[in-house]
Amino acid sequence: MRACFSPRLLSCPGLCPQASSVLALLLLLEGGMFSSPAPPSGLLEKVFQHIDLHQDEFVQTLKEWVAVESDSVQPVPRLRQEILKMMDMAADKLQRLGASVDFVDMGTQQFPDDQSLPIPPIILAELGNDPKKPTVCFYGHLDVQPANKEDGWLSDPYTLTEVDGKLYGRGATDNKGPVLAWINAVSTFRALEQDLPVNVKFIIEGMEEAGSVALEEVVRREKHRFFSSVDYIVISDNLWISRKKPALTYGTRGNSYFTVEVKCRDQDFHSGTFGGILNEPMADLVALLGSLVDSSGHILIPGIYDKVAPVTEEEKKMYAAIDLDLREYQNSTQVKKFLFDTKEEILMHLWRYPSLSIHGIEGAFDEPGAKTVIPGRVIGKFSIRLVPHMNASVVEKQVKQHLEDIFSKRNSSNQMAVSMVLGIHPWIANIKDNQYLAAKRAIRTVFGTEPDMIRDGSTIPIAKIFQDIIQKSVMMLPLGAVDDGEHSQNEKINRWNYIEGSKLFAAFFLEMAKLH
Repeated sequence: MRACFSPRLLSCPGLCPQASSVLALLLLLEGGMFSSPAPPSGLLEKVFQHIDLHQDEFVQTLKEWVAVESDSVQPVPRLRQEILKMMDMAADKLQRLGASVDFVDMGTQQFPDDQSLPIPPIILAELGNDPKKPTVCFYGHLDVQPANKEDGWLSDPYTLTEVDGKLYGRGATDNKGPVLAWINAVSTFRALEQDLPVNVKFIIEGMEEAGSVALEEVVRREKHRFFSSVDYIVISDNLWISRKKPALTYGTRGNSYFTVEVKCRDQDFHSGTFGGILNEPMADLVALLGSLVDSSGHILIPGIYDKVAPVTEEEKKMYAAIDLDLREYQNSTQVKKFLFDTKEEILMHLWRYPSLSIHGIEGAFDEPGAKTVIPGRVIGKFSIRLVPHMNASVVEKQVKQHLEDIFSKRNSSNQMAVSMVLGIHPWIANIKDNQYLAAKRAIRTVFGTEPDMIRDGSTIPIAKIFQDIIQKSVMMLPLGAVDDGEHSQNEKINRWNYIEGSKLFAAFFLEMAKLH
């Protein structure tokens, strides 16, 4: 889903301590941003050594999980059974670590063709309930997007294939690899017969790629039960902005998705018979869509920017520190020219300013050939990415008022109807919360660098759901590199990211215990 931002990746398998030193030197010689991390000592050293020694076992488990075709997007009975199998495998893995595991029955899902399919259960698991320790809850999902080798995969998408330190397979980075990295960290403390530094909880679902069916309902229901003792929530379901520099994500944009319908009648017209004597719905719609945004990307809807949070000096400094090679980014995206010329302007317009995108027109003729038709009814589709402190309900009113004003000026005899079909608010975190401080320290320990502090221009609803309902600190701690290709052909996670990510979560546990 994202384009590549940074110079070429130095491919690295999971490393022993001596190899890690060589990696740091190579990165410095490349003009990299890493300094050699301080050698771990005591318990942390034992944890890192264990993860290095058992990395092939961790990769083998990922291979077994990737082999399960847990596609939630296609409503097919066989695939639903695969998701159920995947959830059983995860529950068994957690139970073997000593976790108490509950399956939340989600019932069935009805489809327009009268088909009924089981909704995979949501796993609620916990390890430890020491009131003196912080309780950290990890969210992840085990369902995946559809994948077929014929779509352009270089190998079977459900057979984890390692090439030059890259582990290719559907779900490797989104999201089976990160879920397993968290489990690897927990299992390492267990294997070393060490108490976990924190109480750990898991909420794992199998329908994220299909809209997280009924997840919000479960979170609300469990607010005063499962989540009552939770202090912090961690999500690892996004990517770095770089190929090699780790990141912490502290915000995402929301999304208001609109349809605007213009209708003359249900049937289409012949342009030779009716062209020139009626208000054509397509002409009205094109005028409406053309009134939304100008050629510089500025949204033309009155009042739309009124509630956008002002840029602070502290925020500007964070953008300046982010590793982004503009030339590399532009070349990799195959875009001739961006609307903005500086790194800071591009990042701000991707993350902290609203944007309006026109997605398509339903009912228009879009096949090859020269069909001389006048569509009798067309529906335009567009969305606005929301940022703090915009409100979806206010934006809905502004959009409707603007389109009604434009339409009235055309004096058209057609009918127009505007609907907001999706309204998800943006999410922003307090980066001074303890878990952000702990994650920064853990990243310095494992990677020897400060993380890029980033936002995500897309929308990840679960973060806002947790924040609003549970009202506890939510953090996104990604493991995957920007070129992992989530949702795309040849999705992968680097072995280095997977293994060092397992160390990162373990170090995070220890840092959280110190700060709590």
